[in-house]
Amino acid sequence: MKKVLSILLFFGVLLIHGQENFSEGPFPQLIIRGVTLINGNGAPPRGPVDIVVEKNKIVDIKVVGYPGVAIDESKRPQLKPGGKELDCSGMYLLPGFVDMHTHIGGKSQGADYDYVFKLWMAHGVTTIREVGGPGVDWSIDLKEKSNNNSIIAPRIFTHTVFGQGSKNTISTPEMAREWVRENAKNGADGIKFFGAPPEIMAAALDENKKLGLRSACHHAQLDVARWNVLHSARAGLTSMEHWYGLPEALFEDRTVQDYPLDYNYQNEQHRFEEAGKLWTQAAKPYSDHWNKVMDELISLDFTLDPTFNIYEASRDLHRARRAEWHEDYTLPSLWDFYQPSKISHGSYWHDWGTEQEVAWRENYKLWMTFINEYKNRGGRVTTGSDSGFIFQLYGFAYIREMELLREAGFHPLEIIRSSTLNGAEALGVEDKIGTVAVGKLADFVVVSENPLKNLKVLYGTGAIKLTEDNEVVRVGGVTYTIKDGIIYDAKGLLQDVKRIVQQEKQKLNYKIKQPGIK
Repeated sequence: MKKVLSILLFFGVLLIHGQENFSEGPFPQLIIRGVTLINGNGAPPRGPVDIVVEKNKIVDIKVVGYPGVAIDESKRPQLKPGGKELDCSGMYLLPGFVDMHTHIGGKSQGADYDYVFKLWMAHGVTTIREVGGPGVDWSIDLKEKSNNNSIIAPRIFTHTVFGQGSKNTISTPEMAREWVRENAKNGADGIKFFGAPPEIMAAALDENKKLGLRSACHHAQLDVARWNVLHSARAGLTSMEHWYGLPEALFEDRTVQDYPLDYNYQNEQHRFEEAGKLWTQAAKPYSDHWNKVMDELISLDFTLDPTFNIYEASRDLHRARRAEWHEDYTLPSLWDFYQPSKISHGSYWHDWGTEQEVAWRENYKLWMTFINEYKNRGGRVTTGSDSGFIFQLYGFAYIREMELLREAGFHPLEIIRSSTLNGAEALGVEDKIGTVAVGKLADFVVVSENPLKNLKVLYGTGAIKLTEDNEVVRVGGVTYTIKDGIIYDAKGLLQDVKRIVQQEKQKLNYKIKQPGIK
């Protein structure tokens, strides 16, 4: 069987889950012809270029002409026997996208990894950092399958939730160090923290740093009063998630946020409503304290992974609920999970209205100001989606995150860098992925339209355009996602997800309805 598989691989046919029509390759040689390259390092587009890949390595990037001028065929890289040509004339090629904040489905959502992976790959996401899943063994198993390309999946970097799998609650610094060592031994790439007492956090981060592993933290309100982002960065944390813990580091006239006296953390309406007022309690933008905190975080080479999209429903609930892709691509179980609930995480719409949304809009302005200036001063900002909660669908949410970075003030080229090279740097693999360069792995996104002019062309549903004949058309959507030199039909993957959702709806006689409508 191994011999048969190796022959199939050599001749460029990869059978994955019996879905041979979704992918082909890797090939002894792959030449992507005539494409316009957006490199990921901040450089402007250039093209046409031919990109030569052998198996899974970029071996040549050759400029072959000028826009609007016929290409001299004699000056192009030559195809070797057994090689594959991919004509991408007039198309745009980017490095594979890195989603820095992911959860690979979930029991509560009823979303299995095959559904989730296909949505990511259909949107050009070739690398993910998983920051909390069912367990390290499960994650490592999927990681190995992805590395072997025996499943359709992005490459996976696993960050285990701190304390997960421990028989006893971690209550001493030595217990923390022991757990960190065991996590590394199990093959994890890092740790996802939610916070802990200062002595526990300090010990765990110190041990993790000694082992050379990465780390992320959602600074939950339960511990942030004693340990904020600045404490974590000084202790060796490599990235922060969302924004919790950052306004607290910026407090000048208080030590805890202004909680109402009937606040209950287990009530998620309380939690998220009050979180929407937090940035107004922090130091003002460009004030001395605001500048001091920012400069110290940058000096520590600290990464900010804002995940703007995951809280967007807080400032515009109707928009998030009515996103056009829900009808075709959101599973019934996932749609049910999103609905107002006192139990499901992120379904906090007990009584959400205009006042909460206006507060959150102000929250976004201040938050985005910090993130944009952090980038301007040389700090690293990455692109993460945290999909699967709060009406944010895998893949689609990643593109929405790009749009929100644009709203924050990023130039489109800066957004692409945040989505590619910055993610690779934060993971410590910038020598392998993140830009299109000779010697790096063959991870690419190919799209027919220019994403710098309109990021919406990266959505699986494309962008709306009006022709000269007054006809409404859809343009864009990723055409090819290439990972490890294997060419995936991105639109075909999306169609398969649509089929999965349709079958589930038929089985359950299910129709998506808005909350409260019978």
